[in-house]
Amino acid sequence: MIVPKVLFVCLGNICRSPTAEAVFTTRAKQAGLDVHVESAGTSGWHIGEPPDPRSIAAGEARGYSFQGQASRKVIRADFGNFDYILAMDDKNVEALKETSPENYWQRIQLFLDYAPSNTVREVPDPYYGSGDGFTRVLDLIEQASDGLIAVLSK
Repeated sequence: MIVPKVLFVCLGNICRSPTAEAVFTTRAKQAGLDVHVESAGTSGWHIGEPPDPRSIAAGEARGYSFQGQASRKVIRADFGNFDYILAMDDKNVEALKETSPENYWQRIQLFLDYAPSNTVREVPDPYYGSGDGFTRVLDLIEQASDGLIAVLSK
């Protein structure tokens, strides 16, 4: 059986994409789905750093683990190695397409496309906002995770 590989991508890989990695890993496991999950950023500003403490606090309050996560930058090999490259917003989709060979563009999508009942298309960056931004990010990521799990389970 082929194990799907999913890469979640945001700008710095310290808030949104590590949260998506933690949430999706947990929910996929609960659904009995065998999947390989990682996260990365389109910038290299935080390489090697753990996720933002506010992301960790919000996620752990809902039972998600960020254990072992460290920020990394998207590399060219990722485009061939991952089946789904799911960006948190349009700017990161554009940045990914600038880096990716054109034959892999179909793998690059907005993550919230997997939450079609949601009217929001992008996961907002909570980094400079208020504390409740991190719980809003979790809400959106949980919805999209459930949608992606439904697709991968078919």
